[in-house]
Amino acid sequence: MQSTPPPAANHTLEILSYLAAQRGPVQAAVIASALGLPRSSTYRILSALVEHGYALHYPERQRYGLGYAAAALGSGFSRQEPLTRLGAPVLATLVARVGETAHLTVLHGTDVIYLVEERAKHRPPLVTGVGVRLPSYSTASGRALLASLPSTQLHALFSGSDAFDGALPGYSFSRLSRELKQVTRDGYAAEDGEVTPGFASVSVAIRDHAGWPAAGITLTYRRDDVDEAARATMIEALTRHAAELSRRIRGSMQQHA
Repeated sequence: MQSTPPPAANHTLEILSYLAAQRGPVQAAVIASALGLPRSSTYRILSALVEHGYALHYPERQRYGLGYAAAALGSGFSRQEPLTRLGAPVLATLVARVGETAHLTVLHGTDVIYLVEERAKHRPPLVTGVGVRLPSYSTASGRALLASLPSTQLHALFSGSDAFDGALPGYSFSRLSRELKQVTRDGYAAEDGEVTPGFASVSVAIRDHAGWPAAGITLTYRRDDVDEAARATMIEALTRHAAELSRRIRGSMQQHA
């Protein structure tokens, strides 16, 4: 006979799931009320989650949000077959449509990891091969994903003094914030020559059922080969295929819920 998980384990998973579904940090009392849990138990579980890195405590605001360890779990799932299997056919269709190389990426801490590469015919190999890690702020895919995060989580990710080591001189959190606001206004992220000279990229974030960035789809092209009209067509196709992959991810999650 299948055993029933202990209440504490169920409550811990309920709190993690609740935090994952929020757009920003929340108060412990709100969590307890929403889940129907005793406040004392909620505080004890949150303390354990903070200790192990699965939650972050923001003392000035008396709120809790997801921690780095929880993000690593999500990225770990994304790097495995489910996301790769769902994303590869969508990338193949996109590349056949626009004739440029596409990548599927996930956010891992302050880096992006490239999961899938679909290289277009007669296009050169790129440095962004499968398994490559790059600073998120220097890539179109990274900016697309970062722009989907709450500001509190962005501050937590880039609060260290070495957050922008290796970046161009003068790069700062304020500059990153301005770039991410532009991404939000445009609906896509872009970079030009920051990863590979002579090549540019555009990227769109893919959201899961809770609205969090699950992955990003990026198209990379030789800058001199693409005019503004072709670029606009490329972005339209990219956005449409990102929406399709988002639909597939949500459908997969609902099937296993």
